[in-house]
Amino acid sequence: MKALIVTTGLAMLSALATAAPMQPAGAPLTLTDIRWDILPPDRGAGDEPRLRVRRENSSSTLALDGSRPETDAAKQLLGGGAGPVSFAVMHEAGTLDCSGRLSRRYEGDGDCRFTSDPGFEKALAARGLAPERRRDLLAMLLVDATIELADGLTAAGVRPEEGDDLIAAAALNVTPAYVRALRAAPMTLASIDDAVACRALGIDPAYVRELADAGYDDLSAEDIVAMKALGVTGDYARRMNEASEGGR
Repeated sequence: MKALIVTTGLAMLSALATAAPMQPAGAPLTLTDIRWDILPPDRGAGDEPRLRVRRENSSSTLALDGSRPETDAAKQLLGGGAGPVSFAVMHEAGTLDCSGRLSRRYEGDGDCRFTSDPGFEKALAARGLAPERRRDLLAMLLVDATIELADGLTAAGVRPEEGDDLIAAAALNVTPAYVRALRAAPMTLASIDDAVACRALGIDPAYVRELADAGYDDLSAEDIVAMKALGVTGDYARRMNEASEGGR
């Protein structure tokens, strides 16, 4: 069940970086045929635009809202007037160099080239997280998968076992603080898969405490994920308990 929750999003990110050409071992990976354009902000998300990055039939977006410092230069340049524009998004995983044309402020499109950082790949390999497909390094840039996140999750007790685990954690904002908060709720998290599944379903410490207050304080992460997926609330669990006791 947990695998099904995140499969769609991860498949999109992986497909975004497909068909990488063969390159010499140890050399930086280079991906081309990448397009960019600008999308309006999500409804209710403020007035900041989003940079959409596309490759073949898949796409991902980067919010230009200041949450990621590496996009600040792009936001400034894309906020200019009509004409040619060039910008770069520099990340641990590599650099996305883009150029194109603006028709007006925050409206335009163009092409990008991704070049990986060999030092980042080496650091991933040292932690057993080298991506099975080197093209997934582009996905790591897009979701902000970092060595700091990998080490933090390991310290929190949910070590990523492979590159896809790190991508999933970054894409869903599974942070060490989130893991620690769930455990303090209290909740047992046995693996990174448990943490990813919880975040994907919107499980927070308050929900875990609701279930514990209703008498369910010894559930596994899989139990809690299943209950959340079925829409079980703490109030519902409490009423079911009362109904059961009243029928005895």
